[in-house]
Amino acid sequence: MSNPIIAAIKDLDQLEDVLNSPCELIFLLTGNIFNLKEIANRIKQKGKSLYIAIDLIDGFSKDTWGLEYIIKNIHPDGIITAKENLVKLSKDLGAFTILRLYITDSKTLESGIMSIKSTRPHAVEILPGIMPKVIERVYRSTNIPIIASGLIMDEEDVVNSLNSGAIAVSSSNKDIWYI
Repeated sequence: MSNPIIAAIKDLDQLEDVLNSPCELIFLLTGNIFNLKEIANRIKQKGKSLYIAIDLIDGFSKDTWGLEYIIKNIHPDGIITAKENLVKLSKDLGAFTILRLYITDSKTLESGIMSIKSTRPHAVEILPGIMPKVIERVYRSTNIPIIASGLIMDEEDVVNSLNSGAIAVSSSNKDIWYI
């Protein structure tokens, strides 16, 4: 990946801007059963990689059948989820998996590290992504690639996250896409 900035779409009004951005990877944080295929096709036609946050897609059951349908019929480049069972299932179905971790205190940090070690996702998305010491610790403890996400407000946040060991930064802030 030559561009470490990942565009996150949390509102479909951002889709056109994302398609025209220099970002090569797209995290889809919105959508539903009726528009997911069309969104995926538009992103793929632009030659961009699509990672779907399965927990945030409306109208899909967050179980075996819903996940299998998305992997086999939508063909994303990867699945993002905060659920350990869906990480395991995604891996079993041959999908690239990103475990989404919300770190709010030392307890969630420790349980997150344990979760990473037990599920062994391909990558981990840490929220909020403005915690360089946490990013560094999680990477040192797990040796799994880290993506910083959430509350990334400016170039300083991007640089600090990348310098702490994150391989990429995900943001829905259009200004960040052009750094």
